[in-house]
Amino acid sequence: MAADKPTLVLIHGLFDDPAMWQPQVRHLAPYADVMTPEVLEQETVEQAARDVLASVDGPIAVAGFSMGGYVLFEMLRQAPERISRIALIDTSARADTPEKSEERLRVIELVKSGKYGQFVRNAVPNAIHPSRAGDDALISTLEVMADRIGPEAFCRQQRIIMGRPDRRGELAGIACPTLVICGRQDMVTPLELSEEMVAGIPGARLVVIEECNHYSSMERPWAVSALLQQWLRYP
Repeated sequence: MAADKPTLVLIHGLFDDPAMWQPQVRHLAPYADVMTPEVLEQETVEQAARDVLASVDGPIAVAGFSMGGYVLFEMLRQAPERISRIALIDTSARADTPEKSEERLRVIELVKSGKYGQFVRNAVPNAIHPSRAGDDALISTLEVMADRIGPEAFCRQQRIIMGRPDRRGELAGIACPTLVICGRQDMVTPLELSEEMVAGIPGARLVVIEECNHYSSMERPWAVSALLQQWLRYP
């Protein structure tokens, strides 16, 4: 790795694999050694964080999308001295509510009954902005990625999310440069959850992506890539 470039770890979300970061990898490769670990085999946020930390050496900048943000928070708990800066993208510091966990359990049972493909086709349109409803390339990319990880990995990802702790009490102790990005119309992790994180993390900066739902890094890839490039230069 080039000595003058930071190591950047990009952690994907539910339904996703590292391919979701392709636009950012292309854009940021001149500025960082970009790593995109998989979170597909683990069933707890603690194990996911351990595995990501073990997959890369030295100090790291970390960006986490949605579920990846939950893993990022656990990485901060396990090894704060290794993390130079963080970017929280369309995510939350809160734990699941009991009602949300029950909903996830119902989804897991639905998927186990053989209806994963049907669930994917119903869920994807709800996670992107209405202006992209006719974007066949974006929808296909999301559906193909979900098909590729398959129902078993999807259920493991759901268990990671269900088991995550509430991090709101830890926000004030975050001392590294922090960027928070959220789509204006995020229906999965609404904007107020990003505002809550920014209010709790000293010096955190919030950027809202207009005309964007949950998948900001894929709906508005250039904007997110440019923001991450700037964030890598934060003092």
